[in-house]
Formats: sequence, C-alpha cells, structure tokens
Amino acid sequence: MRSKSLASIAVATGLALAVSACGANTSSGGGSTSTNSASGGIKVGVILPETATSARWEGFDKPLLTEALKANGLDPDIQNAQGDVQKFSTLADGMLSAGVKVLIIASPDSSVGAAVAAKADAQGVPVIDYDRLNLGGTSKYYVSFDNVKVGELQGQGLSQALQSAPNGANVIEIEGAPTDNNATLFTQGQRKVLDPLYASGKLKLVQQQAIDGWDNQKGGQVFEQILTGNGGKVDGVVAANDGLAGAVITVLKKVGLNGKVPVTGQDATPDGLQAILRGDQYMTVFKPIKEEAEATAKLAAALAKGDTAGADALAKDTTKDTKSNRDVKSVLLSAQLITKDKVKSVVDAGAVKASEVCVADVKAICDQLGIK
Repeated sequence: MRSKSLASIAVATGLALAVSACGANTSSGGGSTSTNSASGGIKVGVILPETATSARWEGFDKPLLTEALKANGLDPDIQNAQGDVQKFSTLADGMLSAGVKVLIIASPDSSVGAAVAAKADAQGVPVIDYDRLNLGGTSKYYVSFDNVKVGELQGQGLSQALQSAPNGANVIEIEGAPTDNNATLFTQGQRKVLDPLYASGKLKLVQQQAIDGWDNQKGGQVFEQILTGNGGKVDGVVAANDGLAGAVITVLKKVGLNGKVPVTGQDATPDGLQAILRGDQYMTVFKPIKEEAEATAKLAAALAKGDTAGADALAKDTTKDTKSNRDVKSVLLSAQLITKDKVKSVVDAGAVKASEVCVADVKAICDQLGIK
C-alpha cells in the first residue's frame, strides 16, 4: 500500500508477511525452547491486514513470506484479517493459544496492532511489526522500507513530471489511511520535496486529503469532489499507492484528462505498471518485497530460537515510535522510483511476470521496451 518510490535496493534483509494457514501447535510461550510442528519447522504466526485496497498482500507478501519462512526452518501459519480489526485480534489469540514462537503482524491500524503485541509480550512471544510500525506498541522489532524516502521518491516523481509546467500548477494530494503510520511517513517524505515548490509558487496545493482504510472507492470519490470544487483544474496528483492512483485515473478518464495529468503511485502492482505503460500514471515505487520477506524470515528464525543477539545483529537500524517515544530495532530497506523506462527492471527482478503486465493494449509497448 504501501509509496513507495524508492532508491537503490540495499540490505539483503527485508520485510515480510504472508497468508496461508498451517496446522496449529499447542505448546506455549516464547523463549529459547523451540517447538517443532508436524512438518518439522518451528511454528510462527503471520497476520496480514487486508486484500481490498492493495494487491500486494496476497499477490506478493503471502507467497514470498511462505517461501522465506519455510526456507529458514519455520512452519508459518499465515492468515489475513480482511481489514477487520476484531478478526485481526481473534486470529492473534488463536495463534498465541496454538503456541507460536514468534508473531509477525501487519495490522489494519496501530491501535489493534499495539493491543495484539501487548498480549504476545505478556506471554513471552516476540513480535515483529511487518511493513507497518504500530505506534504506542511494544514490538521489539520492525521490518519495512525507509518510508520517508518512499514519500520523497513520490515527491521527486511529481516534481520531475511538472518540471516544465507553468508556475502555479495545481496539485491534489490523495494520501493513505491516517491510522497507518506508513501513510504518515510517506506524507513526511513528500513534504520535503514539495513544500519548497509550494512556497516558491512553482506548484499550488489545491487540497490534501487522507483516505480512511486506504479505500480506493472513497479515494476516487474524494478526488472527484476536490477536482469539481477546483473548477475541474488539476495539473498533477499525488496518489499514495497504485490502488488510489487507479481510482484517480478513473475520474480523470471521465473528464478526458487521463494521460495529461501525471499521477504518482506505489507498490509496482501489475495494474499500476500497465497504467504507467499507457501513460495514465507517471510513476510508482518498487519495493522489493522478496527482500522484505527474506529479512523478516531470518529475524523470525533467530527469535524463534531465542537468539536475541542474532536478531539484534540483523536489525541494525532504528525507528522512532513517536507515540511511546521509544526506538524500535529495525530493518529498513530501500526502494526504487519506477517510470515508463524502468518498468522492465521490475519484471527483470522477478517481482512481477511479463504475462501479468503485458496484456491487451500494452503488449505492443512491452515489445518496444523489451519486456519479456
């Protein structure tokens, strides 16, 4: 969801979350004694947030986490909360009762994530915040991308697209959920790049609006209302991820502005990459989720064995939890800004298949760009 415009891909550790249920194990607690499941791995629980607003969780995180966790000798029980905070909490209770040795969570919002982490902590089960830091929580570790940098990449993409526009170009910003700390960090990064351009008069901020739950339909409706209120004038759009970008583009198509107004995105989804090839979306951010998953799996394996020194050696970065005023040991990965000429690099990296991107009207463009 979450972006994610990114720089060079660093750190061979990464962020990971996945979905697929495995059999339960009934031993309890955390600590150094490991409990092996029938499949021979140490049981760990993973809870992903939803499937409605971003294709990444099921399409990327789930299979990559499954593979990485198993490769590290772990038996993952991976579930998805489908955006339901009560279901998220219930899934966590079930995993803790089943005796998982580590809990990996990407929560729908910080409050439920923090509550789940507190339950796990009380039972001696270490928690890894995956992709999203749960503000006010107690998780000892966090694996994600440098999300402020992701926002900077989005700002850079828009400023690059509007470089030759007349002064005072109208910009509308459609941001992610205010309950998702990542969305806050993306906005912070955008501000670093765009605020000086607003202050100089090069660009004009029409309105910024956060979208509850990263709801694409609501994002499209809000964008249309802002656009109408501005007399149909817009020269550029900051959309926080590819899902919101798609909703914005749908509105732009209705008024004949698609392809004329640059739109940012994040996640390098097949739909987002297709929109870039068509010219409807200017850029996205590619976050190498495979690295995320592998880093998370290595961290979880160390924690499952009670090797906190090994875990600390992997989590060399720190992230400030601004609500509890504490530093969280972190693995922070880098990302890449993807424009039309860079789409091939995402396919070449194996993040998406050419067959998922090069369909219908964009197949000829793929051929021109050597995307196979």
